[in-house]
Amino acid sequence: MKQARKERSKLILVLGGAASGKSQAALDLAGQVGPRAFVATGQALDREMAARIERHRATRSAYWETVEVPVDIASWVIRNSHGYQSIVIDCITLWLSNLRGLRLSDLAVSEATVDLIHAIRTTRARVVIVSNELGLGLVPATKAVRAFRDLAGRVNQQVAAEADEVYLTISGLPLRLK
Repeated sequence: MKQARKERSKLILVLGGAASGKSQAALDLAGQVGPRAFVATGQALDREMAARIERHRATRSAYWETVEVPVDIASWVIRNSHGYQSIVIDCITLWLSNLRGLRLSDLAVSEATVDLIHAIRTTRARVVIVSNELGLGLVPATKAVRAFRDLAGRVNQQVAAEADEVYLTISGLPLRLK
């Protein structure tokens, strides 16, 4: 007798620089099948960020349910992912900034990333994660910013290693790496 194969998520990572088109690429890669959730990690801590969040929200169709989850994405995925065909998490870099604001160590951030990947793998949804590629620019002038860039690079590597597909978006063009 043939055993039924347990379905698992499809994990896609979309990397890119600022204003590279990575969020739109993620929405496109998530597909048109609903229901769909957009998990926003950004927080409107000032007017400029509030305006940026609103501009991003306006680019999504009404078919996307937006939820704001600045820190505990893994718990949200475990509790809510069963109701969605596609989930976009935008973005890991802001999530890292939020975790750093809670003074989490690099080890705790790495463990939170493992927890997030595990949570994603327990769902059947297609999950697209957006993250900034910070390692292509100038070396930051301060130790703290260099440390954050390095942490983001390590987390991106963790997610990329586990992802089924990885894209790098440049000038609105997603290039498949994996």
